Amino acid sequence: MRVLVTEDDEALRVAVDAALRGAGFAVDTVVDLPEADEALSVNDYDCAVFDRTLPAGDSLRYVADQRRAGWSVPVLFLTARDAVSDRIDGLAWGDDYLVKPFAVAELVARVGSLCRRSGPDPAPVLRHGDIELDSGRHEARRGGRLLALTAKEFVVLGRLLAADGEPVRRAELIAVAWDELVPPASNVLDVLVAQLRRKLGPPPVLHTVRGVGYLLR
Repeated sequence: MRVLVTEDDEALRVAVDAALRGAGFAVDTVVDLPEADEALSVNDYDCAVFDRTLPAGDSLRYVADQRRAGWSVPVLFLTARDAVSDRIDGLAWGDDYLVKPFAVAELVARVGSLCRRSGPDPAPVLRHGDIELDSGRHEARRGGRLLALTAKEFVVLGRLLAADGEPVRRAELIAVAWDELVPPASNVLDVLVAQLRRKLGPPPVLHTVRGVGYLLR
């Protein structure tokens, strides 16, 4: 499933991109409406995510014009506007509305729901060895055994699986799982990885790459 993300805030754009890729989605990111217009003219998307306030203007007006022209791709708006009137306007032309600040894991779940509306394709399933992550069912298994993961553990495991054996940097994993700004030196990721290792069980598959991050092997 392919998702277009239009967001001019670099930190948020990187975090959303990493989280969606970690859940198995193909992602294109742009920073403003002209770039979004170009991407939509040449690619087919299962869902589009728009920040409402962009340098070129309110993305709601852009989406409204697209809808009038017959465009039917599901749209999720991201915004700091939380007034009831703003939500009503957003839902009039979009399909979902998420107010900032939000948990990235919730955004991933909402995008998955919108993608399932757009077509019959199943949600992506990521595999590495005997580990399997089904983002549609929100289930992870090892050797057929269901793993009881938290939302953050699920997202981190998904990003590691998407890397297909390549190392993933600490900063990227932190951006995937935490929507707040967490210093790279914080130990929150180390605690999560220790819990994830315990839940994955033997033989060890989640390894530390010193000075870089973590990988599955």
